[in-house]
Amino acid sequence: MKYYEVKFSVKPLNSDACDLLAAMAGEAGFETFENTEEGLTGYVQQSLFDQQVLDGILLSFPIPDLNISYIINKAEDRDWNDQWEQEGFDPITVGNRLVIHDGRHLPHFDSNSAPAPVTIEIDAHLAFGTGTHETTQMVCDTLINTDQTNKRILDCGCGTGILGITAMKFGARECVSYDIDEWSVDNTRHNAVINNVEVTPLLGDASILNKVEGLFDIVVANINRNILLQDMPAFRQKMATGAKLILSGFYTEDIPLLTEKAATLGLSITAQREAHGWACIVLTLTLQ
Repeated sequence: MKYYEVKFSVKPLNSDACDLLAAMAGEAGFETFENTEEGLTGYVQQSLFDQQVLDGILLSFPIPDLNISYIINKAEDRDWNDQWEQEGFDPITVGNRLVIHDGRHLPHFDSNSAPAPVTIEIDAHLAFGTGTHETTQMVCDTLINTDQTNKRILDCGCGTGILGITAMKFGARECVSYDIDEWSVDNTRHNAVINNVEVTPLLGDASILNKVEGLFDIVVANINRNILLQDMPAFRQKMATGAKLILSGFYTEDIPLLTEKAATLGLSITAQREAHGWACIVLTLTLQ
């Protein structure tokens, strides 16, 4: 994928303003931000960037007496997980039942404790989803506390494949996943092999679901808010009666917008959680 790197200067520098800017800029397609000495650096896919929306956000920014400017550059076409690939990460425990590790930093278990948690090895190459981000951890925790037995899983925007692999490790019978990034599709396939589970990764956006047969019991998507709003009707069409839609990748303040959209599709919110401003919600389809 091709990205823009957008450097924001916020004067005078204000952490609350930076947090609000990051939340609002999701409407212009931004996926992630890094704090800088000047303000923020944001990353947005070139095909999803809406500069007109961004300019409108800055014109109507709700904190007065600020000067916010930005410079757009084409981001270097590099491995977005380069630091992770070089350094790895310490094992991550999710809900005392799941440990995610990188294959180099192995988990150590107390021999007197039982049962031992399920382990997943993630070898990330040019894909998002090592388990270090709050959104990934919240979705994984939601999955392991949802009955996966004999369930059919759909993983939308699979990245490394971690969510589908988690579902398969906890008893799902089948997982179909897709991503617009061919690196992610290849990485999902690779991680499924090293974790000894079967996952079917497909290359494409939500329109690929038109070629997927049958309905799913659980649909997961850890993507930015705008993509979730755009693709939710496609998710809904692949859900069986009683199916759950687990969503993350957005901020707590975005929940009302997503639940309003869900309600128009016959989906009702049945659970929600939050970690450091990030949110995860569970929607259930009661009528088909």
